[in-house]
Amino acid sequence: MKHLKTSLLFLVVISFLFFSEISAQQEGAKKKDENKNVHTFTMDFQVKTTPVKNQSKSGTCWCFATVSFLETELLRMGKGEYDLSEMYLIRNNYPRKAENYIRYQGMANYGEGGQAHDVLDLIRSYGIVPEEAYPGRNNGEEKHNHTEMKNVTKGMLDAWVTNKAGKLSPRWEEAYNSVLDVYFGKLPLEFSYKGTKYTPISFSQSLGLKLDDYVEITSYTHSPFYEKFRLEIPDNWTGENYYNVPVEDMMAIIDNAIKNGYSVTWDGDVSEHEFSQKNGYAVIPVKDWDDKSASEKEEKLTKPEEEKTITQGLRELTFNNYTTTDDHLMHITGIAHDQNNTRFYYTKNSWGEDQTNGGFIYLSAPYVKLKTVAIMVHKNAIPKEIAQKMKL
Repeated sequence: MKHLKTSLLFLVVISFLFFSEISAQQEGAKKKDENKNVHTFTMDFQVKTTPVKNQSKSGTCWCFATVSFLETELLRMGKGEYDLSEMYLIRNNYPRKAENYIRYQGMANYGEGGQAHDVLDLIRSYGIVPEEAYPGRNNGEEKHNHTEMKNVTKGMLDAWVTNKAGKLSPRWEEAYNSVLDVYFGKLPLEFSYKGTKYTPISFSQSLGLKLDDYVEITSYTHSPFYEKFRLEIPDNWTGENYYNVPVEDMMAIIDNAIKNGYSVTWDGDVSEHEFSQKNGYAVIPVKDWDDKSASEKEEKLTKPEEEKTITQGLRELTFNNYTTTDDHLMHITGIAHDQNNTRFYYTKNSWGEDQTNGGFIYLSAPYVKLKTVAIMVHKNAIPKEIAQKMKL
């Protein structure tokens, strides 16, 4: 009887484990099906680019997107494939921000963010190096993690700004840079790459990039069209001017660029609920998320969403009321369409390859039209009639 009870218990345990595994598999399949993309994409135009990278725990999308753009430019120019160091530029950018913060007595932006032009300015001043010459991880982390460094350096700056001694130490910059060296590693003065010795400046010169050929463009009605103005966003901390064009021209510039082999650096808002890297696409539904009922929010999608008609006025409204904000920079490298013939922009993110679409996301044309804060393109990618109006 004892052996019979033991055998029955064994069968019960085995049955439980078997059915638990089946249930888990069914639940996993159900969840996988629930997350299945409702859009079927067909690529129309695609620009060759370099592999997706991972900014990880660092607010440095501005640098990753723009470096990806420049790497793609080198491919377009027939220079071959390069893996350029984002961290070399970011390490050189922090002292610029620190000096600005000190000069404005703590009343300036010291966040991690920036804009595409920051990369160009940094290359002009400090050159650039390949990734292998400066990975920028001296803190024992396998991936970029700037959380501690950001808090430590901000605390130092605030201590200097509020110094009750009433006088700023002449060695604050030395102390500040020593901390950056601890986290990033010391900057290379020279290095070897493929058998040739370079300095960061001579390496940047060897690439043949004409940095003055790249222009930043936005589209808002509070400033005259076809003129330049200072775009009022916190991450434009250097106060750069952007070309201002009507939104239809901005979209025409993006389309013309991709169709002619140029890519586009994209700066915009990714705070919308319908921006989903997990699902691999972003749209602007007719009904806003906050206006949907609980049942509507839980409703499973079975077909592509109907989207809003985007106007210049709606762009201005959402910029003014903070529902379109400067959140994230990415890199547009293609144009596609879905089964409803809606245009989508194939966009390279910097959150790693272990994401949906290998780290790319499809942004619908209405999404790009409404949520773009600014773009950067090569001036030759702009249609001639628009370039003439911009006086380029």
